Amino acid sequence: MDNTTVIGKIVAPHGVRGDIRIMALTETPEQFLKLKYLLLKDGTKLTLKSARMHKRMILATIAESTNMDEAEKLRGQEVSIYTKDLPPLPEGRFYVRDLVGLPAVLEDGTEIGKFKDTLQTGSKDVFIIVDPEGKEILIPCTEENVKEINVVEKRIVVCLPEWD
Repeated sequence: MDNTTVIGKIVAPHGVRGDIRIMALTETPEQFLKLKYLLLKDGTKLTLKSARMHKRMILATIAESTNMDEAEKLRGQEVSIYTKDLPPLPEGRFYVRDLVGLPAVLEDGTEIGKFKDTLQTGSKDVFIIVDPEGKEILIPCTEENVKEINVVEKRIVVCLPEWD
C-alpha cells in the first residue's frame, strides 16, 4: 500500500465496548480527531466513529469492534491513512517519506549519499545518509549542518559535522 502513511499503532483495547488505544507515530496526533477511517496493513478499512486524546494516547471508537475481544485482536497492528489525507505542513517542514532517496550533497555539489531516514533523539533529529558503500553517515538536523532541503530540485545540501 504505497499510497498510505503509518500514523499510529494499536497498543491495547480500552474498556469493554471495543474501543482501542492507539499510540500516535506522528508529530500531529490531533489529526486523529478529524479522521473518518483508519487502514490496517492488510488493507482493511476501519470506520472511525470517534477519537479523543488521553495521556499521549488516542482513544478511538471504531464501528468494526464492539467488545474487548474484537479490540484485542487488533493489538499490535499499525494504522495508516491515505497519503493524500495527511495534513499540510508549515513552510520549511517535510514528511520524512518525501525525503527518502534524495541525494545528500555538500555545498560544493559533491554527492555523499542518499537520505535514508531520521533518528529522533529528543532534542534534534539526526539525518541518516547512506554513502555508496552502504555506510551510514549521521548528520544532526541543525542550521549549521543541513543547509537546504529542496524537494523540487531533489537534493539535500549538508555540511558534515566536525566530530571532536
